[in-house]
Order: sequence, then C-alpha cells, then structure tokens
Amino acid sequence: MTTAEATIQNADDGHGGGHDHGDVRPAFAKLTTDVANLAFSPKPGKWWYIAMAISLAMLGVLVASIVYVVTVGIGVWGNSNPVGWAFDITNFVFWVGIGHAGTLISAVLYLLRQDWRTSINRAAEAMTIFAVACAGIFPLLHTGRPWFAYWMLPHPNDMYMWPQFRSPLMWDVFAISTYATTSILFWFMGMVPDFATFRDRATQKWQQVFYGILSLGWRGSARQWHRYERAYLILAALATPLVLSVHSVVSFDFATAQLAGWHTTILPPYFVAGAIFSGFAMVLTLMVPARYLFGLHHIIKQAHIEVMCKICMATGMMVGGAYGIELFIAWYSQNPQEQYTFLNRAMGTSAIGYITMVSCNVIAPQLFWFKKFRTNPWLIVGVCILVNIGMWFERYVIIVSTLQRTANIPSAWGTFKPTLIDISTLVGSFGLFFTLFLLFLRFFPAIAMAEVKATLPEAHAGKDHH
Repeated sequence: MTTAEATIQNADDGHGGGHDHGDVRPAFAKLTTDVANLAFSPKPGKWWYIAMAISLAMLGVLVASIVYVVTVGIGVWGNSNPVGWAFDITNFVFWVGIGHAGTLISAVLYLLRQDWRTSINRAAEAMTIFAVACAGIFPLLHTGRPWFAYWMLPHPNDMYMWPQFRSPLMWDVFAISTYATTSILFWFMGMVPDFATFRDRATQKWQQVFYGILSLGWRGSARQWHRYERAYLILAALATPLVLSVHSVVSFDFATAQLAGWHTTILPPYFVAGAIFSGFAMVLTLMVPARYLFGLHHIIKQAHIEVMCKICMATGMMVGGAYGIELFIAWYSQNPQEQYTFLNRAMGTSAIGYITMVSCNVIAPQLFWFKKFRTNPWLIVGVCILVNIGMWFERYVIIVSTLQRTANIPSAWGTFKPTLIDISTLVGSFGLFFTLFLLFLRFFPAIAMAEVKATLPEAHAGKDHH
C-alpha cells in the first residue's frame, strides 16, 4: 500500500462510511501531484534562479563580513560607549521575532483546530527555523570570541568557570536553543508522511535514498498514523508555551536592566505581540509570491490570506496600543529621566526611526480594513514589507536611541553610526534566510500534504448526511 492509498484508507476509516473513492482519489492525487511537482520538476522557473542568485550574492556578503569581523574583531562595528549594543542585538531581536509566527501557526492554531493553517504551516515552520539560525549569528559574534561559545554551557572544567545563570543573556541561550530544538522536531516530524510520498514518487536514485532516509520507514499504516498524531499533539502542547516564553525572555534582556526606557513590565507582552505581528507579515511576504509563482491558489486560498491580513492588523493595533501605554506610563510616572528618554526617542536625534516605526507598524496595517488591500497581492506584500521595516526600527529605537541618551547628563551621552560592516552583516543575514527558504521550496514538501488532505471537502464526503 502506498502512502497515498494509506491516506485515503485512513480518511475513510476516520470518518465513517459513505465516502466515494471516485471523488477522494482525484482530489488527493491532484494535491500530491501539485506539491510534488515543486520538487520533481526538472527545472524550476526563471524567477527561482534569479531569486537564488540574488540570495547567494547576499549570503556571500554575510560570509565575507563574518570572516572580517572574526579576523579583525568587533571594533569594526560602530559600537561605542555607551552604545555597546547596536545593530547586532537589534538584528538578533528582529530575527527571533520573525521566527515566532511559525510556532504560533503550527502549535497554537493546531490546538485551536484552525484548519486554514494547514496550507501555510509547513512554510511558516521552515521560516521559524531559518530565522532563528539568522538570529543566532549576532550574539555569537558579539561575544567577540565565538570559538569560546561553549563556555556558556555548564560543563566540568579545571578553570572553575560556570555560566552566570542570573544573567538574562544566559536565559536567552537556553530559551532560544529550546525553541530551536522544539521547532526543528515539530517541523521534521510533520514532514515524515510527506517525505514518504516523495520517496514513492521519486524516479532518481539519489532522490529515493534521500527521501527514503528522511521518511524513517513510513508506510502509512493505521498504527503509524495513530502514533504520529499522538506525538504531533504532544509536541504542539509542548511548543505552545514557547510562543509566549521565548520573546518574553528576550525582553528580559532589557526589562531587568536599571535603565530608563527599558526597566518596565510592559516589555514581555509588548515583545510577544510584536513578534507575532512581524512573523505573520514575513509569512505573507514569502507565501503570497510563492502562491502565484507555484500556482498554489487552490491550496493557499484567498480566505487564508485574508485571515492572516486580519491577524496582522489586530496585532498591529496591539503594538500601537503598547506604544501609547509606554508614553502614558512615562508621563504618569513623573520620573524626569523616564520622560526624557521617551521624548528623546520621538523628537531626538533618532526621531526618524521613531516616525518610521509608528508609520509602518501602526498606520500601514490599518489598510487591511479595506478588502482591496487584503485581496491584491502587490498591496499585501507592500504593506507586509513596511511592517517588517517598521519592526526592525522598533528594536533599533528601543536599543540604540535609549543607549545614546542613558542619562540626562550630556557628558554621559554617546552616538552610534553604523559602519559598512554593520550594514553588510544585516543585509547578508537576509541572504542566508532567503537562500535557505528557496532551497526548502525546491527540495522539501513545502505544503503539508497529509494535513491538507484531511481538511479537503472530498475527505468528508459523508459529512452532509450526518
């Protein structure tokens, strides 16, 4: 029994009699063919080669920047006293935020039985892992000697060194590594049935071996499906708290500091809402073009796109509310330093960053109130790119603008001016992200076929009769 046949059988067994194989088989076969063609077509479209060439060029910039930084030292960055954190930590927080939507879509929406998630959850999970990989580069380089990164792990040694567990930076290490591990497990386990489908359809030897190894001997038996669904549910339950915990822990890097503008309890929910906001914007930025270029309209439906636009709009309003609450708290506290910090953010030397942040994160998503903006792919991608620009500037404003004016004493002020290496490392990180995502689209099952089949109307042919 092939995997496709087992899937059909499973659908019949799981939903009672009365199903018509004449309806189910063509629907399942078309879905399998459409998704498998992404990987098995002899040549991808021209757009894939163009996008890959640009991404590889940007990746080359990243590699050159990293080699230069490791060789010369982080003095080539624009960091100064008191701006000891700047582009590197801004980029780190930005990429961790991008990685949030994958787990939310895969775990939280799965537990809430939101079937629309099945069309985009696989790509969102991949995006999460690639974003976390990009995020990990920056704090590692910021240590100055990344080859000693293993010192952050608790291990016996003769130098009596031990990680400082009271530091939120150490909390980051464990929070991010736990998040990455769980996300990879969730992503890989969800692909096992689809890897088996690819294995069965592969015609070349290397493809049969490659997908055969990844499918872990999957045959689609009732016992395997039963264990798979149990394990998937357990992983979803384990991953759900991570949606809230990871970016909360990242926000502790700032909230636990005795610094005006950072030392506030609003940062954890503010960071989580912002992370979901930017994550959904990135999912739309990637999947709306993929939907048109790969002809996936019948899988990623217009209704799914509109739901994600509405989530972007809702989380954008949460973020906008947080901006307003921050200003209110600063005024209500009657703390001159707190008031000065926020006044400086909005009207000081980095005011352009604050204006960009508010315009892109608060005003731009309001366009999704209009159906025209939720149905036009160009407008959707345009708004989502603005959101991601705005979310990067949000982190820049929080980190750099605050550190530049850490006290109401001019002698303690400093400035930050990014160097070419700062900018090239940021640009290069996008190259790494897009290169990995394009390879994923080309060689991995980009759509969760088994999950989408279970939600097709044809899989529930007898439902109308109950």
